[in-house]
Amino acid sequence: MSLAASSVSRAFSRDLTAVTDRELVATAVSGVEGSFEELVRRYQRPISAYVYRMVGNYESALDLTQEIFIKVYSSLQRYRAEFKFSTWIYKIAHNSAVDHLRRSATREQSLVVGHEGDQFDLPVECGRLSPEQESERKERRGEIESVVRALPSNYRELIILRHSQDLSYEEIVEVTGLPLGTVKNRLFRAREMMRQQFVEKGITGI
Repeated sequence: MSLAASSVSRAFSRDLTAVTDRELVATAVSGVEGSFEELVRRYQRPISAYVYRMVGNYESALDLTQEIFIKVYSSLQRYRAEFKFSTWIYKIAHNSAVDHLRRSATREQSLVVGHEGDQFDLPVECGRLSPEQESERKERRGEIESVVRALPSNYRELIILRHSQDLSYEEIVEVTGLPLGTVKNRLFRAREMMRQQFVEKGITGI
């Protein structure tokens, strides 16, 4: 067992949050039990939410997420530590989702943004909300989600990656393979489309 694998193996008996993604990849490749399971624990929820928002079908998203983690496991030896693991796994997820959508091109492709527990991220006030505030918040979220769903797919994904998955511009470039200028331009146009829809719906303060 390598020195890195040995150190992470000891860390498993303490605090997993202290172990970096890169260390977990190295020890998973070295055969340390539990390393890959910890990577799955960290990324299963955000990846499954992203895939669901891309393909718009819950069962398909579950199947794709499983396929993605199989691909990740099979490709761990090809991971290059100079890149962020999160960006690397999102790129695999992006490619899988795009391939799925291409295979389903004959069907109507609609993205359902968010389901229970996985809503499009919104700014919320700190502290406990009153029932009236909670009701208003849910209504506002639904309105915003409907606006995001209406975006063209090539804009919709960028909004999700940037504002829901919190990826940087540079990470989005790595994930999608688009030039930085294209990413920025599409995000700008997507926000303008959303802003126009918000105005028409009478939604302010976003």
